[in-house]
Amino acid sequence: MNLAQRLLLGALLIVSVFLIVAVAGSGQRLRDQLQQLTSAQLGREARLVAQQWTPRASADALADSAGAALGHRVTLVDSAGRVLGDSEFDGPALTSLQSHNNRPEIMDARARGLGVARRASPSEGDDELYVAVRASGQRIARVSISTAELDDIVSRAQRDVLVSALVALFVALLLAVIFSRQVSRPVAELRDVATAIAGGDLSRRPALSAPGEIGELATAVQRMAEQLDSRLRALEAEDELLGALVESLNEGVFAVDRQRRIIRINRSGRALLDAQRPAPFSTDLLPRDRVLHDAIDDALAGGVVERVETQIGSRTLALTARPLGVGGAVVALFDLTAARRLEAVRRDFVANVSHELKTPLTAIRGFAETLAAELGPDEQHAKFAETIRTNAERMQHLIDDLLDLSRIESGGWTPTPIDLDVAAVAADARTAYLAEAQQKGTAINVEIDDDAATIHADPVAVRQALGNLVENAVRYTPSGGTITIFSRFEDGGIAVGVRDTGTGIPAEHLPRIFERFYRVDTARSRAAGGTGLGLAIVKHLVEAHGGRVRADSDVGRGTTVSLYFPSP
Repeated sequence: MNLAQRLLLGALLIVSVFLIVAVAGSGQRLRDQLQQLTSAQLGREARLVAQQWTPRASADALADSAGAALGHRVTLVDSAGRVLGDSEFDGPALTSLQSHNNRPEIMDARARGLGVARRASPSEGDDELYVAVRASGQRIARVSISTAELDDIVSRAQRDVLVSALVALFVALLLAVIFSRQVSRPVAELRDVATAIAGGDLSRRPALSAPGEIGELATAVQRMAEQLDSRLRALEAEDELLGALVESLNEGVFAVDRQRRIIRINRSGRALLDAQRPAPFSTDLLPRDRVLHDAIDDALAGGVVERVETQIGSRTLALTARPLGVGGAVVALFDLTAARRLEAVRRDFVANVSHELKTPLTAIRGFAETLAAELGPDEQHAKFAETIRTNAERMQHLIDDLLDLSRIESGGWTPTPIDLDVAAVAADARTAYLAEAQQKGTAINVEIDDDAATIHADPVAVRQALGNLVENAVRYTPSGGTITIFSRFEDGGIAVGVRDTGTGIPAEHLPRIFERFYRVDTARSRAAGGTGLGLAIVKHLVEAHGGRVRADSDVGRGTTVSLYFPSP
């Protein structure tokens, strides 16, 4: 059923109910009003008869003459309730009438002077409207009329109202048909336009000629269609640009929905994962690498996976994963194969060169020491020999650090952790550099917290790392300064470190001080004998334990380097 039919049916129902209520209500009100008017008229006639009923007048003759003149039944009742005259009965029939003392209208007339009742007449056999008035001597004059006449008047009035109502109903239906068509036509057009827009046809526009609110609705739909069209074009352009950007990336990127389906993947991602199936497809079809699938699971659960490395086939990949706000996740892949190959070549080169240089440097250092001892009083030649020895020793320290770093990075060394007494390790580091510190006028203190007295770590690695930190602190802390070896409980693990009151490191250099060969002040570092590899070695030693390093410094106030070892 369309809108026009519903409007027409609604109008028909409303008008029909209104007509039924109007006809029924008007008939009842007309009947009541007609009865009131008739009762008043009969009351006046009864009073007129009562005035004419004198002691000398014949009651029956008066009733007959009054009834003939009025056209209504007239009854005269004495004080005892006997009917003395009735315009409808004469002779024996009159004497046979029952006593009227118990009639309601008679009783009310004697009590209040006027009585009105409507009831079935025992003598006539139909409904009668009785009006009685009190005459002299407690006599009663009563005038009555058949209610059939009143009902006939009401019926005729109802028929007239019904005819008028049917005419009005016809006119109302005609107007309803015209109105429903005027309303339903633009609404149906708006429905068709909205359906077309919802189906993707944004070229459809509604007519703007509809009146009133329908016209305003058509205007709103047109504006909505124009805005949707412009926004869809903008989204398509943005999606095209985003697609071009993603496809041009050297990194692999793919998006996963809540059902673990890959809904978008760029060309690099397909190449890295050897995934040539058209999207969408299940993540079960990706290479069976645990790191990759764990990262997808964590991101789908709402977690963020930072850079982790994994080996997929012959490729070394670094991947990150982040959840999407609307559900799902996005995973980025970076191919580290070439970089790791270069790093391996570099490590092999450094290790090979270091091994090749170690033997000649040992010979140079030995010959320099021999020359310095044999030259005797020749100070200039002795000075040259000492310079050769010193630089050879410095080069040998550099080679030793390079070999250590190469061994750690290549996996040739793995920690063997045990429960280690931090105080003993700190005492060894302090003793190794105490003479040099005292020579510079620098104090070395040890502060070990009771809840951080033991760590689970490789003893050689911890001694080497802590020794490097103390050596740096002694090297860069001026006379009168203080160096403190400390340990404290931190984040469920133990932090061991060295704090000094030296010159400090500018903030812009702090992120890079753990890089190999990085020096804050190159000239000063070389003059102090540093190789630039000590902190890099420290970082690799601690990270091999699953820990981390951190440096905090204020220029002119000192530096603190902390080594964090997690609980086993």
